Amino acid sequence: MPSRGLLGRSRELKALRADIERAGLDTLSGRKSPRSRVLLIAGRPGCGRTALAEELLRTLSGAYPDGVLRARLSSPGGTPVPTGDVARGLLTALGAAVPAGSDDDEPAAALRAELAARRAVLLLDDAPGADHVDPLLPDAPDCLVVVVSEGPLTGIPDVRPCTLGGLDGAAAVALLARFAGPVRITVDPRSADSVIEECGGQPAALVLAGGWLAARPKASVSDLRTALREVPVPHEIPVGERPLHRAFHLAHDGLAPSAARMLRLLSLAPPGLVDAHTASALAGCTMETAKTTLVDLAALGLLHQEAEPDDGPSSPGTATGPRYRLPGCLAARAGELLRTHERPAEVKLARARMLERTVRLLQSCRGSGEPAGSPARERAEALPFALRFPSRAAAAAWLRRRRAALLDAARLAVCDGELDTLDRRLIATLVRALMAHEGPDAAAGDLYALHEMVLEVAERRGLGREMAAALLNLADLDGGAGRTEAALGRYRGALEAARSAGDAVATGRALESLGGTYSELGDWQRAADWYGRALELRLSRGESADAARLHGRIGGAHGRAGRWPEALKEWRAAARTSRRLGDLAGQARATAEVAHVQERVGRPGEALRTALEALHTARGAGDAALEAGLQLRIADLLDGLGDPAAARLHRAAGEQLLQDHRK
Repeated sequence: MPSRGLLGRSRELKALRADIERAGLDTLSGRKSPRSRVLLIAGRPGCGRTALAEELLRTLSGAYPDGVLRARLSSPGGTPVPTGDVARGLLTALGAAVPAGSDDDEPAAALRAELAARRAVLLLDDAPGADHVDPLLPDAPDCLVVVVSEGPLTGIPDVRPCTLGGLDGAAAVALLARFAGPVRITVDPRSADSVIEECGGQPAALVLAGGWLAARPKASVSDLRTALREVPVPHEIPVGERPLHRAFHLAHDGLAPSAARMLRLLSLAPPGLVDAHTASALAGCTMETAKTTLVDLAALGLLHQEAEPDDGPSSPGTATGPRYRLPGCLAARAGELLRTHERPAEVKLARARMLERTVRLLQSCRGSGEPAGSPARERAEALPFALRFPSRAAAAAWLRRRRAALLDAARLAVCDGELDTLDRRLIATLVRALMAHEGPDAAAGDLYALHEMVLEVAERRGLGREMAAALLNLADLDGGAGRTEAALGRYRGALEAARSAGDAVATGRALESLGGTYSELGDWQRAADWYGRALELRLSRGESADAARLHGRIGGAHGRAGRWPEALKEWRAAARTSRRLGDLAGQARATAEVAHVQERVGRPGEALRTALEALHTARGAGDAALEAGLQLRIADLLDGLGDPAAARLHRAAGEQLLQDHRK
């Protein structure tokens, strides 16, 4: 593969560096800028915008100790990425907490707050416009934001654009020579100038033209010029896009049929990221064939190898390895060729193979995060060697670096609507992998998005059970994030879906969750009412353990509302049910609550007797913490009844139990 590195653009780099140092409008007016400096690199796709941005960041590496954050604001097909998704990805890269929810404002605000005390560079690539950039700009004058876009950022103040055109002649010649070697260029400089003119000086077109020459050692630069001119160009293609159109079609048509087909199929990979596993699944070929073809396509300039390190040891046969990116300026063209060259059934089959391979990789990833001997770990170890990870750390790194692509894969599969069975499996396995490696709190933002996808598929397919499960999961996340009203709406929707599907388990969970949410709101009457409905369901199903727990929750709600007779009744029912089940610890806790209620209604003598009964039961259960709490409560009751000596004995016993329990 020819060595890489930016050619030309020294004038543009100098101007960008000067823009970083220049005084802004706020500084000139005597105020310190409240926001980051924003640099705009503008130009058509294929003009080297991102390469220039990366070269600028390389030269600035020592000036921003908190590092560089990168995000793409458009998909390879040109669709804008939601601002909330971009912000969540950047927060994840920072190792910060990611807000769970579908609102874009909250994660964007969290990102700005996270960057406020940092000195970092934020690269926003393929920005569709100012509306997608502005919410992400940190209120931090020590940060730098570099935006890559085709047009201006109207509405963002104090932005000075650096607009790119074609390369200068010397840099364009050097780029051709990098691929084709200097000899053919030197002996025919006129043809080289003509080729540069045909390519409009665009780096992407010149790279593809140079790759075409590199693959044909006996072809001359004049042959390249002729071949470029012979590529037909439809009239509807804008003049500025014709050089890249010619170069891409020339490169594609010069590939072997199998390589050309793989290139077209790679346009299905989200978000333009591929590795040997993805390519193998899409093309239906072996891993070795996929690896060789990816290297060949990269050598021709059709793919760019990602700069990140591998996800772990590069030993053969493991699920690790380098990634490649199909450049955005080529992805749309490859997609167009896919639609004209491949039958819809073949495209659907390729996408299904890719999703199936992704599911199996996620199963392996999840298993690597589970304890040895667990069913998930054993299933992962039974997978083919090529799908296994060498270690838990390698699996976690793979998941961390590919999580954005995995989320995109799930999102695109849901939008496609033709492979709902596979995308449901993909989402479920991704949820389990995230839980195994990151836990529910760290993965909450991604889990929310995945549960929303499940809900979309369930509603489309009329799957009541899955609809109820998705709504319950979303409601739990809403409640955990403090969006109580949203949680109530989700729980009610889950209850309706569960009842229509005849899902008693989900119905019970929804009823209890409604009771819990009203408890958090302090609406004890409604809380007791919903808990009561859940209790009726549990009793009808003979689920005594759940019934004992619900008696206690109803008693707690009544107690918080000051309805002591009702609370006493429910706690006694909880104690009786626990006794029948042989649950001594549950019986002791419920009996202790009975004593508490008796004390509150002014019956200390009865409260003391009941507390002593609870103490005896707690000893039988071996619950030292509960026993210690009861000893202290009994001591307080004895003090109130005028027996300080006995109170001291019980208090000393309780304190000793607490000390022993801490040890």
